[in-house]
Amino acid sequence: MTVIDAHIHLEKYDNVEEHIKKWQAAGVEKVVAVSNDLASSYRTLELKERYPAFVLAGCGFHPEMPLPASSDFQEWLRLVKIERENITCIGEIGLPHYELTDLPFSLQAYQEFLIECFQVAEKHHLPVALHAVHDKAKIVYDMLQMHAPTISAHFHWLKAPPNVVRNITASGYFISVTPEVCYRGRDQQLAEIVPDHQLLLETDGPWSFQGPFVGEKTTPLLIDRVIDFLAPKKDERPETLKQKLNDNLARMYGG
Repeated sequence: MTVIDAHIHLEKYDNVEEHIKKWQAAGVEKVVAVSNDLASSYRTLELKERYPAFVLAGCGFHPEMPLPASSDFQEWLRLVKIERENITCIGEIGLPHYELTDLPFSLQAYQEFLIECFQVAEKHHLPVALHAVHDKAKIVYDMLQMHAPTISAHFHWLKAPPNVVRNITASGYFISVTPEVCYRGRDQQLAEIVPDHQLLLETDGPWSFQGPFVGEKTTPLLIDRVIDFLAPKKDERPETLKQKLNDNLARMYGG
């Protein structure tokens, strides 16, 4: 059965065309390729044009980076409108956590910008791929409920207290874990809390991992090993779990 990666920064890979050919030959069917800014949104859409069946394209602005200039945001709005049929989601968007103290903008400014991104997603009937970790997870969840309760959302590589996780899943949103779940208790607890029908698997590649993956380059091929780890914990056969997860991604992102 084929592999699907629910969140990867595809355009950041060197020699990406060679990688895609190898991944496809090894059974990777699709990836949700997110973007960090205007330039990477263009590059992701170029990859979508070259590999239309493989790439589910996300266009957005990563919140751990400075907010875009007004001219860049306006150009991005035009890009989303023109390329709407080739775009699967608005993402990666959210709120900063790790870089907040070093960024030249306030958290309030990022919240206001995120609301604008939600409005774009609503206008174009697109789901959102979210970066919202630790205490920012509840803030983003509350913002979704207040400003965009009708859009579908995927909280990627979530790190949040159990009560926040349960609120997120109770509202029908999806949550993904990474290969970190194979060696970190926090992520294993998350995988236990998230209902099977709302769980996704991602690599966030090319981000690298520790544990059994130390020294390895991150690719969607790691997903199979994550499934092998999770299946017995969920009392499932690997192929059965993989089918469930693929069905989840189809409900979240289509394709």
